[in-house]
Amino acid sequence: MVALRLHLRDVEVGGRRCDVAIVDPEVVLLDGEYVASSSTTDELVVDGAGGALLPGLHDHHLHLLAMAAPSVDCGVAADAEELGALLRTAEDGWVRARGYHESIAGHLDRDVLDRLLPDRPVRVQHRSGALWVLNSAALAQVAEALDDSADVERDDAGRPTGRLWRYDVRLRAALPATEPDLAAVGDRLLRLGITGVTDATPELDRSALELLTGARRSGALPQRLTLLGAPDRWSAPDGTTGVASGPAKLLLRDHDLPLVETVAAWIEARHRNRRPVAVHSVSTDALALVLAALEQVGTMAGDRLEHGGVVVPGLRPDLARLGLRVVTNPGFVEARGDQYLVDVEPGEQPFLYPYASLLEAGIPVCPASDAPFGDPDPWRVIRAAAARRTTTGRPVSPEEAVPTLTALAGYLSPPADPGHRPRRLSLGVAGDVCLLRIPLQFASERPAADLVRLVATGGRIAAIGT
Repeated sequence: MVALRLHLRDVEVGGRRCDVAIVDPEVVLLDGEYVASSSTTDELVVDGAGGALLPGLHDHHLHLLAMAAPSVDCGVAADAEELGALLRTAEDGWVRARGYHESIAGHLDRDVLDRLLPDRPVRVQHRSGALWVLNSAALAQVAEALDDSADVERDDAGRPTGRLWRYDVRLRAALPATEPDLAAVGDRLLRLGITGVTDATPELDRSALELLTGARRSGALPQRLTLLGAPDRWSAPDGTTGVASGPAKLLLRDHDLPLVETVAAWIEARHRNRRPVAVHSVSTDALALVLAALEQVGTMAGDRLEHGGVVVPGLRPDLARLGLRVVTNPGFVEARGDQYLVDVEPGEQPFLYPYASLLEAGIPVCPASDAPFGDPDPWRVIRAAAARRTTTGRPVSPEEAVPTLTALAGYLSPPADPGHRPRRLSLGVAGDVCLLRIPLQFASERPAADLVRLVATGGRIAAIGT
């Protein structure tokens, strides 16, 4: 007799009700068909009551270490006074804040932050993720990390304004060492049904790689990890399973785009190492640059665009012809849509984070959260992909809406093949599963995190409800 770790009775798989059993780490029983196992673990029996059993969801673009860093959320502030009050609520030491937008308190620099909180080091990240703003106390502590590049904005007298562009890696080395709470992040994601993630942070250094692989090895991060920011030819240390490098991440700075030849040379070098690329693209200029570079050097299987913030119709045929896929962020249409309708040129608003039109053009697409810059809840992202409305209910290119099951299929697509055929439960596949409280047809009508009943990944079982 096979000793089972988890036996799920009367669950819906692929539209039919059956039994599924999992012995760490894989499915061994599906509708009465056993596969021999030497495991001697105890059996836990769960009555699924007809609820849908899915492969664990995979978020194809987020940032784990940023999620784990203690931060003040600027997005809830309405003006400078409220922003200052929020900053003062942070614990002692450095104050880290994220989600700033000019609609809160206008142009932010060291002088504005000094007026809000002069006696503690403060760093505030813009909602785009492209800009850090530091006050004078913070600048004094990281002075040795400030180089002479244009990324360090300076006034006419040569004094740093506190605005640092795309400075994450250089800034990280000058900051006090902190231990991020990756276990809390892993638990939160697990309870949302997420058993795998692609970390899209570029240029992960040795310490960041050690933190992530160590958290996976210890079980603090139960999710399987794909790392876009790992160096070429990198592999996880011995004894670490479920961690892989993905396509190489290239972060294009929209305020300072490089030459086509520079991007083409970088892509060609990755391709020579047999590694596809994942290129950040949120503007029309950035997308045109990426396409021009790929026209020069060619593409390889797995090349992808991150975000696809604006994709005008004239560029879609080139996307399809080059075989690119797009990992997009429909959650931003909801969370940021009202501001987009103010900030984005009217002529580009119909092409914000397109989804349905890309699929119609034969371009594989899947949604992702971009957490912590977006909400990590996949069910909210799925709803946003289907609704295409802002938080105040205003429509944003409603013709780009897709059915909830289409968006869910994106979260079920393989880490190495986002947007293609979703993973399915079968004998011998990894036992990473998400059990819903109700059948999939009803869940698709009201996708929500509270429908997640139980999640299992590898040897870890999280019982969410009864």
